[in-house]
Amino acid sequence: MAQPHTEDEGAVAEAEAEAAQLSTRTQPLGEPGRRLDRKSPFFVGLLGAAGVAVAYVLAQVIVTAQDTLVLIGLALFLAIGLEPAVSWLVGRRFPRWVAVLAVLLGLLVVVGGFLALAIPVVVEQATTFAHQAPRYLQTLRDHSSPLGQLNDRFGLQQHLQQLLNGGSGVFGTALSAGKAVLGTLGDLLIVIVLTIYFLADLPRIRRGFYRLVPHSRRPRVILIGDEIFAKVGGYVLGNALISLIAGTMTYGWLLIFGVPYALLLAILVALLDLIPVLGTAIAGITVSLVALTVSWPVALATVGFFLVYRVLEDYLLVPRIIGKVVKVPALVTVVAVLLGGVLLGVIGALVAIPIAAALLLILHEVTFPRLDQA
Repeated sequence: MAQPHTEDEGAVAEAEAEAAQLSTRTQPLGEPGRRLDRKSPFFVGLLGAAGVAVAYVLAQVIVTAQDTLVLIGLALFLAIGLEPAVSWLVGRRFPRWVAVLAVLLGLLVVVGGFLALAIPVVVEQATTFAHQAPRYLQTLRDHSSPLGQLNDRFGLQQHLQQLLNGGSGVFGTALSAGKAVLGTLGDLLIVIVLTIYFLADLPRIRRGFYRLVPHSRRPRVILIGDEIFAKVGGYVLGNALISLIAGTMTYGWLLIFGVPYALLLAILVALLDLIPVLGTAIAGITVSLVALTVSWPVALATVGFFLVYRVLEDYLLVPRIIGKVVKVPALVTVVAVLLGGVLLGVIGALVAIPIAAALLLILHEVTFPRLDQA
């Protein structure tokens, strides 16, 4: 009865001896063996069944972890956006960890300094707005005031009360509001931490991605992939700069005409302007409604300001800041933003344009040439 056990040990010992001969200093794990016969019926059937199983598991994973995957994608998107600044420092002979640390510290100083200056004013203006809210509601009931006339026509007060009292989510109860705030802060922390890790390890991530491509096609894929990375990075930095310009110009305009809550509204405009196409329109409507508390002429002038700014942004700022890097036709931009917003909400709208630019690049460089030769 002990003989089979002895034969097993002998077979393993023989394989171990052969493995020791295969291991060399340059290839400690030996050379790769011959490829399996891909035309074998068993291999074809097994591969097909495994493909179906893997596709099903991946679909289930994506559905289950879609929120987390969106956060991971957003962090990678931001890391690629900050990569040009890191690469610029690395090109000046800074070690990469020093470059990453410098970019993050610079970003922290800018954001922290802005918040230190803005938060006290924003809190003051938000408190003032809370105290003035009853007066604004009374103005809605005044049929002779501009807001009262809009209320009579569109029922603003009824919609506002439904939003505050009958709605669900952040306005439903204080508990749901607290959960929403904590959830948002948690997601923000996750995105920040992942962005730091992605930014620090982006060259290795890039090399690992290119290693998945067959050697014969790898140089071409590297050229196209690096161009896509450049488009994403240029778009992120350019979009942030344009939003800063929008917020600054709005703040100056509101101060000149004495519109209340100028800084609060300017920050809102800067944040909404990050969303292409739709962001500026929503911001303009919101600020113009607040300007109605001053007078009809100021409100109409504010509408004109946003229309003029929209033209300047589309035909002056975007072509000069983003247009040279991300070349996407206007129709494709609108469609991409709408689809991104429907699929992934605000995050989808934010990343829609660089994704559309990447798809257009692949179509022009890969798909169309092959179709022309077919």
